[in-house]
This record gives sequence, C-alpha cells and structure tokens, in this order.
Amino acid sequence: MQDVQLYHNPRCSKSRAALELLRGRGLEPRIVAYLDEPPTVAELERLLDLLDLEPRALMRRDEEAYRELGLDDPSLDRRALVEAMHREPRLIQRPIVVSGSRAAIGRPPEAILDIL
Repeated sequence: MQDVQLYHNPRCSKSRAALELLRGRGLEPRIVAYLDEPPTVAELERLLDLLDLEPRALMRRDEEAYRELGLDDPSLDRRALVEAMHREPRLIQRPIVVSGSRAAIGRPPEAILDIL
C-alpha cells in the first residue's frame, strides 16, 4: 500500500476534503496533526524541498500571527521564517500531502491527486 501522509487540520474544509479524496481512492493516510505536534525545523525544510517552495510560499500570510510576528520583513532569512512556522504551526498552509518523494498543497484539494 502507498505510504501517504496528510498534514491535517480537521477544522479546515480543504483539509477534510483532501482526506475524503484520499480515502475515496482507497488510501488511508498517516495523519499528522501538525497543530498539536508542530513539524520540526528539519521536517519543514524537507517539506519545502519536496514542494520546491520558499518559506513564505508555505505560509498563511493572512494569519494574524504573520503580521504580529513581523514576518513580512524582507530582511528575515529562510531560517527565521522556518523557525516561525515551527513555533506557530497555524502559519503553515494546509493541507499538505506527502507521497514518497513528492508533496502537494491541497489548495484546491484536487491538487493532491497529481502526486498519487
């Protein structure tokens, strides 16, 4: 069976839709409750590499914490941004699906199908 991880927020409709899509294809993902157990800096770096994104592209820039923490400051380096996502996981875009060496952000949820 295919190993699939879902970085999941059960209160997010897109995250729930991604889970439903996976299950509809007979896949039971390992659910990562990233709000309860934030990804480490190393895990976030791996996700960024798999997604081929820079940190701000993985951040929810409309979150209040983004403004409060001054994360729009262009002088912040990659490490500072990744550490901010580790400390404040609600800043991380969701859902994220990882399958093998591929990952996708489920916005829209159907975007995850490209990596399965």
